[in-house]
Amino acid sequence: METLTSHPVVLISGATAGIGRATALAFGREGAQVVCTGRNAAAGAGLVAELRKMGAEADFVAADVSSEGDVRRLVEHAIARFGRLDIAVNSAGTEGTPGLLVNQTVDSYTTTFNVNVLGTLLCMKHELRVMQAQGHGAVINLSSTMGSRGNPQNPIYVASKHAIEGLTKSAAIESCKFNVRVNAVAPGPIETDMLERIAGGAEKIAAVAASIPAGRIGTPDEVADAITFLASDKARYITGQIIHVNGGKTAL
Repeated sequence: METLTSHPVVLISGATAGIGRATALAFGREGAQVVCTGRNAAAGAGLVAELRKMGAEADFVAADVSSEGDVRRLVEHAIARFGRLDIAVNSAGTEGTPGLLVNQTVDSYTTTFNVNVLGTLLCMKHELRVMQAQGHGAVINLSSTMGSRGNPQNPIYVASKHAIEGLTKSAAIESCKFNVRVNAVAPGPIETDMLERIAGGAEKIAAVAASIPAGRIGTPDEVADAITFLASDKARYITGQIIHVNGGKTAL
């Protein structure tokens, strides 16, 4: 891990489900000290119990990433609890309201951008202030295959992921001189509740799987593996990059 100790302090948003949860468990297995956040307190408590059972130090802080006050308190909690912040994974996200652009509303835009874009921006703002001051750190944001492509069935989600990739690259350039790296992972279709909501049934998910060169849907653990790699010292010369984890989907 890119840290001065063998037990890095990791902050993970969107940690109560899907990729965020898998990532928290992956860091826990590696001996990290983990601060998890999300809106579901019951799921957060269950995750922390699981992390502690495997021997990891862990806390859960309920927070809305679109609230700067919540984000500030979250980062302050991590510093008060563990004394520093080595790694941050900003995975909180929503698919918004699928549908053609001509049917979208101001509310669907606001809801999606508040979580995906504003949430990522606020998390990075407060995480990077700490990391830049301490002179080390790694941030990994969550994009998507749709961060570099178009999709007429979910244009607002697509736009939000394009924005996250722009924020990632800009923050990486800003942070290089502080020995802080900023990257993003861009998963393709992954076995999560979000995929089930977007695809709308096993038949459609099977059709999606058939369209992927690898011939299957990915797992949250496979994305978590990419995230832990980017957070590690093995990726010390990688910054400002979008790492695609999609079974070859974007190679088509």
